[in-house]
Amino acid sequence: MKLTMASSPHNHSHKSVNKIMMTVMAACIPGILVQTYYFGFGVLIQLALALITASLAEALVLKLRGRAIWPSLSDGSAWLTAVLLAISIPPLAPWWITVIGAFFAIAIVKQLYGGLGFNLFNPAMAAYVLLLISFPVQMTSWSPIQALMLESLSFVDQLAMIFTESTSQGVTLDVWRAGVIDGATGATPLDSVKTAVSQGLTVNEAMSKQGFGALAGIGWQYVNLAFLLGGLYLLKAKVINWHIPVAFIASLGLASAIGYIIAPESEPGTLFHLLSGGAMLGAFFIATDPVSASTTNLGRLIYGAAIGFTVYVIRQFGGYPDAVAFAVVIMNMAVPLIDHYTQPRTYGHGAKS
Repeated sequence: MKLTMASSPHNHSHKSVNKIMMTVMAACIPGILVQTYYFGFGVLIQLALALITASLAEALVLKLRGRAIWPSLSDGSAWLTAVLLAISIPPLAPWWITVIGAFFAIAIVKQLYGGLGFNLFNPAMAAYVLLLISFPVQMTSWSPIQALMLESLSFVDQLAMIFTESTSQGVTLDVWRAGVIDGATGATPLDSVKTAVSQGLTVNEAMSKQGFGALAGIGWQYVNLAFLLGGLYLLKAKVINWHIPVAFIASLGLASAIGYIIAPESEPGTLFHLLSGGAMLGAFFIATDPVSASTTNLGRLIYGAAIGFTVYVIRQFGGYPDAVAFAVVIMNMAVPLIDHYTQPRTYGHGAKS
């Protein structure tokens, strides 16, 4: 069998898989805290559900495969997948949404391909795409920002909403939304702007409504800034390379800037795109997945730029308000081709024919 190795030099990394995964999860904490502040305790409940389900799914499949459970589970990869999926799901989504997503991510997307290091797709994003296509209503119904509410839900009521789809008083999510904030729909700022523009309003008119801040949607802009802070920590700790996040942000920023120049009345602009949806989470925590992302420096730049551009195209012309998951999964399929044509020439050898 022919053994193909990457180009030299081959440096040994002293970072274990467990340490890398734990560092990435730690870097998620600022974003999780800000998200919990603005969207409520449902964020933490979904996290707990996803972590439990992912752990059980990993253990079950490993047991069926006759593999030792704890060595694989303790590397933290299943837990990181659970975290990334949970914080992408609406905080008050029904419990079965998170359970289905976490099980699919681990049992199908990760373990069916052979486990860590063999999966073609990013498990969390592949599961998110499955959930969004299968259950679009539940996956696009975000609770209103806490700061805009006339009456917020207690932890017990949020727990009841997730597990029974109504509070202890029998109030459903839709009824509660209508009562706590005028005209609340549960739509994200991306969705709100897109819907308003399709109805003939300008971007300025759309963003003058309740729920928008100076840069993007209230809450969402600070969630993205918190994930940006965590991402910069990952760069400083040398857990991720700069190529993918920089290319992602530059591509999305450039595309949205050109769009704004061409059509300022229907295009919200660069800062809105960068600080809305899962932009910063995608740039630093999702697109940089070492297994499903490109592995060469030039390839990482191409991969990151392609994801950023695809996010913009889907947001502007597609049927979904946010597009990070779709863009990542699409480009995961292109990684082998990108790596093949961007593999650097090995020192002392001629160019590849």
